[in-house]
Amino acid sequence: MIAGHFGFAAIVKSRERRTPLWALMLATVWLDIIFVPLLLAHFETFEPVPGVHAGYGAVIIHANYTHSLLGALLLSAILGAAFLWRWNQRSCIVIALVAFSHWVLDLFVHRADMPILPGNAGHLPMLGIGLWQYPWAVAAAECALVVAGAWLYWRAARSITIAAGVGKRRADLVSILILIFGIAVLAMDVMS
Repeated sequence: MIAGHFGFAAIVKSRERRTPLWALMLATVWLDIIFVPLLLAHFETFEPVPGVHAGYGAVIIHANYTHSLLGALLLSAILGAAFLWRWNQRSCIVIALVAFSHWVLDLFVHRADMPILPGNAGHLPMLGIGLWQYPWAVAAAECALVVAGAWLYWRAARSITIAAGVGKRRADLVSILILIFGIAVLAMDVMS
């Protein structure tokens, strides 16, 4: 769901003009950034789905800290607070919400492998709707997020640059890059 996360960040950027695009892109993958060192340290793991040999959604992800509901809320709040020294409170809240959007989008695609509490404390029911069982449907939804993000970003950026009379090509270029790299990342995900 990486490409879809980036598409969502571009959608948010089209509405939140004061928050930098790079910060929104960072925020949207923040949980996965924290996941990597925890995976390397074996605090979080993944395992193959029985009967699925390879490809998109072929693993059960045990991200019991970063992708727990409470863990995602705390990590999102930490990221938002980390930028208080630099930007206004609204941008920091937007960054925190975009970081948490990662968990919300993952809720739709993950199998029931997302705990409510970190470390699956209390052994509460695991969350996840499991749309990865239908890889082409998820790929289509991700593609739609990327295309919508690129288009809405382009539309917002063009209106700003036209009003200012400068930077039209930069708006076009960034939108094209969002689209090209979003589709490329999605293609790599689907074909892995």
